Amino acid sequence: MIEYAKELNPEQYRVVTEEGGPLLVLAGAGSGKTRTLTYRVAHLLESGIRPENILLATFTNKAARSMLNRVESLVQHYTGKIMGGTFHSISHRILRSYAFRLGYSSSFSIVDSEDARQIIGSAMAELKIDTKLTKFPKNNIIAEMISLALNTETALEDVISSRYPFFLHLSAEIHQIACLYDQKKKDLSVMDFDDLLANCRRLLREQPDILQTLSRRFEHVLVDEYQDTNILQADIVDLLASGHRNLMVVGDDSQSIYSFRGANFENIIHFPERYPDCKIFKLETNYRSTPEILHLANLSINNNENQFPKALKAVRNKGMRPVIVSAQNVLKQSDFVAQRISELSRSGVPFCEMAVLYRAHYHSMEAQMEFVRRDIPFDIRSGIRFFEQAHIKDVTSYMRVLVNPHDELAWRRLLMMYPKIGKITFEKIWSRLKKQDHPLETLISESFLQTAPKSAQNGVGQCRKTLLLLLALDVPDRTPEKIIDLLLNKGDYRTYLQDSYSDAYAREEDLIQLGNFAARFERMDDFLNELALLTNMSKEEEIEERQEDKVILSTIHQAKGLEWSYVFIIGCADGMIPLERALREPGGEEEERRLFYVAVTRAKDQLYLSYPVLDYSRSAGVQTLCPSRFLSEISPLSPQDEHRPFEQWALFDD
Repeated sequence: MIEYAKELNPEQYRVVTEEGGPLLVLAGAGSGKTRTLTYRVAHLLESGIRPENILLATFTNKAARSMLNRVESLVQHYTGKIMGGTFHSISHRILRSYAFRLGYSSSFSIVDSEDARQIIGSAMAELKIDTKLTKFPKNNIIAEMISLALNTETALEDVISSRYPFFLHLSAEIHQIACLYDQKKKDLSVMDFDDLLANCRRLLREQPDILQTLSRRFEHVLVDEYQDTNILQADIVDLLASGHRNLMVVGDDSQSIYSFRGANFENIIHFPERYPDCKIFKLETNYRSTPEILHLANLSINNNENQFPKALKAVRNKGMRPVIVSAQNVLKQSDFVAQRISELSRSGVPFCEMAVLYRAHYHSMEAQMEFVRRDIPFDIRSGIRFFEQAHIKDVTSYMRVLVNPHDELAWRRLLMMYPKIGKITFEKIWSRLKKQDHPLETLISESFLQTAPKSAQNGVGQCRKTLLLLLALDVPDRTPEKIIDLLLNKGDYRTYLQDSYSDAYAREEDLIQLGNFAARFERMDDFLNELALLTNMSKEEEIEERQEDKVILSTIHQAKGLEWSYVFIIGCADGMIPLERALREPGGEEEERRLFYVAVTRAKDQLYLSYPVLDYSRSAGVQTLCPSRFLSEISPLSPQDEHRPFEQWALFDD
């Protein structure tokens, strides 16, 4: 028998040994949530519950496997009959047995995102919508719209209105595509990932005998990361537990940060309303961070009104107070972070024990450059390196053909952004251009336009129009900053972003920040050379054996669930965190504060929060930034008070 009282703290022990019924476990950061869930499953088995009568829903199959392997080692017998996995994998297994009751064959196929886009493309073709037409969203964008509408139970038009307002005038056509896409899936007897959830819930709602069978089978339902569930997922577990109400959900309302993916914060916050007799447990003992880091974290999240109050308590000994660093500008901020990381490395701290976190990917731009210059190894967890992203390369391809009109790779990238210009058509165009002494002058000529392949003439015409716009600038005025500004505001690249990417707003923001960064370069070739040097140096690093000892650069969203000894949160200024765009969303400020809390609680030993005091943008010039409201609202105590939450450093030129 497992000695639960010895192996668990009192908070965890109460959860693990509770008899049953609806249970809400509020597991603070670093409080041993996974351990508690694992021991709970082991305790159920030791209490006589058979493995096949337990359902464990997690957000990754890896997490479920890890927990169940640990359970097996605890109870010393096979647990393979426990149904554990993601909501999608659980729904899939249920539907394999019962999909015929919804009109599907039991051999239905599951389509991945690429297959789904192809079916949407087929629907668009059937409706005679030209997929190459600009101003109409690409099939991947339409797939995102349909998915978000389903997972949030929001009307498709409302999703378009709130997330894709530039396509609102096409709502009727998009609705037609969505309906035909749905019909085609039924005709083909296939389901996409979202259908697995929607059809599982429909099955449980519409077939009471199946619901009764499954509810009897799964006597205990356990859910991990409950704060990240969407409406469909919460409904599925409510239905499965409806016969016995032995539902234990584990999560942290203070770490609910995925509303943009369809997660519904109300699932966890309103759980006691759906289950008035539920028992609420709090895991507040933190094993990760020092008392000083937790003090700041508790003070920050206390300012959220819509929450379950809790206070993390440290088991670790006293450490160093978090440090707030006000830097003159983003360059000084990056210089500080790189300098401090170098010092820590020299003192014996592995690079992999340090992380730089930020709200948006573009906030890391200067840090990436500074790390390359100083030869600090780093790994990006928020996507690919900033300067290697598709939209950055798109925009710089215009500059490259202006600087070097014989650059075939730049021409390939540039021309293939335009309608009806694919690989074969590009080869035809390039076979003519490369023979010319002045390829740029040739392409913008009227005669070339008239002799271009007929299907591509519209695309070549649009490209020509944009290039003429750039060439209209006097040579001294062809700075990288002005080129980016023209492409976004007078050219057609903003439309291309909206047509091609579901995160068009974020990519546009990247480009605006790239323009601000480019302002320090007067010449395009200097700017392009700097970018080429940086990206080539990063590739050289990757050719070497992939070393694990690297500083991690990550958005806060990607960092959730991870921890490091030393954490640097950069861009702690209002407008950066909280992100200005997010504040316009309902409940946006509270979610941004939860995001800040997640960032703070990643740190084990030391925490640095920095922000630039001065920032530059082309539209507003030099601006003075205020520290993040999440810092300002933590009442600064006197420097003599030993309970003050942070130290303050300032980095300015004399």
